[in-house]
Amino acid sequence: MRRGLRAKSGVVVLWWMGMLGCAGAPISEDTEYAAEWPVPSPEDDKEAEEAEPVSPLASLVAPPRASNFLVLGGGGEPSSNEIALEKNVRYFQRTLEAHGLAPASATVYFANGNDGQATVRYLGEGAREQFKALEIPHLKGPATLEHFLEWVEQSARDTPQQPVFIYFTGHGGLNGRHRNNNHLALWEGDSLTVRAFGLFLNRLPSTTPVVTVMSQCYAGSFANFIYQDANPKRPVVAQPRCGFFATVDYLPSVGCTPEVDEADYKDYSSSFFAGLSGLGRTGKVVTSADYDGDGRVSYAEAHAFAKVDGETTDLPISTSESWLQRRVKRRDRSRLTSAPIQEVMRSGRPAQRYVVESLVRKLGLLPGLSLRDNFKLLKLETDESAAYAERLYMELLNIGMEEKLRTSGSPQALAVFERLLQCENGSWDRPPGAVPVATPEVEATAQ
Repeated sequence: MRRGLRAKSGVVVLWWMGMLGCAGAPISEDTEYAAEWPVPSPEDDKEAEEAEPVSPLASLVAPPRASNFLVLGGGGEPSSNEIALEKNVRYFQRTLEAHGLAPASATVYFANGNDGQATVRYLGEGAREQFKALEIPHLKGPATLEHFLEWVEQSARDTPQQPVFIYFTGHGGLNGRHRNNNHLALWEGDSLTVRAFGLFLNRLPSTTPVVTVMSQCYAGSFANFIYQDANPKRPVVAQPRCGFFATVDYLPSVGCTPEVDEADYKDYSSSFFAGLSGLGRTGKVVTSADYDGDGRVSYAEAHAFAKVDGETTDLPISTSESWLQRRVKRRDRSRLTSAPIQEVMRSGRPAQRYVVESLVRKLGLLPGLSLRDNFKLLKLETDESAAYAERLYMELLNIGMEEKLRTSGSPQALAVFERLLQCENGSWDRPPGAVPVATPEVEATAQ
């Protein structure tokens, strides 16, 4: 039985559910493939056989610093090609500039590309729906599957050793029978599944790190691109991969709006890039996300910033977090929700402790009590507060399962996890002396 709390508007906090997000049991698309996919029971306490490579993976020499950028975005047709998606690309380009990088250094494919047709949907005067042509500098062409493949082939040929950073801002589709293999919606009716995405990236050298940030609905499914055939029961691929996703594989995300005022935009990638660059969408400085004090903001730290900053119903998740949450057993949930919050968070990394401390404050919880005891007293008035409670639960699971892995996990499993963390600890190159240019006002954050 699932137990939880319900906000007035109907969102359930599934803090006692059997599995979270990408931990959901998939249902295969066909019987032949079904035998290859894990179908765990949420109440099964037996230790599942872990799908690790026979020999440990080679670790990265250092956290990757991206230098080969790809942006894919837009709706699959004008009716779903909201102006917020176009503005997301412009904000991404400004984020590059904040790092001292040229916007032209990123390959951008968006919606219908450069054909001049009015495909961007927005609300004009009187909230009347209108359409306009794309206005994205350095736009290379439409966001089609063909162009994605061209970019992969060109990267493999011309820049094979450059670490890759892929940003997708658009729409995602749910595979109701096979949530581990959801898809991206591209222009002209094209789609790109998790499995195909991973297979195409195999054309890059096995030593080339790939990092992705995805803000579409059901995005968490793409955490499975780290596995062979996107199959969590199979080993992880040799190529270093990691990613950050707006929400888990079974939920829609927020942010696709025809409203034109960016000051009102609230979505995962807005918060992620604000944390990464130190600049919000309107150009204001935000509180630094350098939680470990090493002088740079990693992807993982930007992800942590977004978990707190994003006032949405999204449940952000990364590849390492999805990987850990697949290993959660009933006794792990019982242990981690029964212990005092401050005790569980003690072993967390700085970014994780920031998330827990911030969400505890936002929810008005008592860190000396357990999550279970706190939730007995908690009243959730909005969908957003319910999402904060779920994010807190997920973060405590992440911390607790990492500690368990480090104390009793297999060397193979620890090798996989360490490389995921190392990939997620990557960042963007910033040329020497480059500093953000911004207005002096500091944007409000959840800190």
